Amino acid sequence: MFRGANKVILDSKGRLAMPTRYRERIMDRSNGRLIATVDRSDRCLLIYPLPDWEEIELKLRRLPSLNPVARRLQRLMIGYATDLDLDNSGRVLIPPSLREYAGLSRAAMLIGQGSRFELWDEAHWNECREQWMNVDETAEALPPELETLSL
Repeated sequence: MFRGANKVILDSKGRLAMPTRYRERIMDRSNGRLIATVDRSDRCLLIYPLPDWEEIELKLRRLPSLNPVARRLQRLMIGYATDLDLDNSGRVLIPPSLREYAGLSRAAMLIGQGSRFELWDEAHWNECREQWMNVDETAEALPPELETLSL
């Protein structure tokens, strides 16, 4: 499981040093092989260990390709899916097209989301986080799955 918000730096070549606390889990789960793709609803990247991505990709490919919404999702998520390999220094190279999509600059945030990571430009993450913190939850209806959740 990947948890926590981590400030990370992309070097001039677009390499990201994966925080040390995740490296062993990544090696155990996927032998250092990751997949990065675009998030369709936020300007960030999704990074999955290869076995987790393969399950998602299979589900995406099974969606009806004649459905325009499903087809857009396939085009974006599968179309932008890119292999990333953890090098001996614990770094991954984020390709220019993905860096451009997410607006990644030097300072970024790597957000653990259980079985995957989200990679955000730090300034954009901070803006979104502030918006989310100021949402009046009483004005939004909770999905039925969350109504019984106790925190």
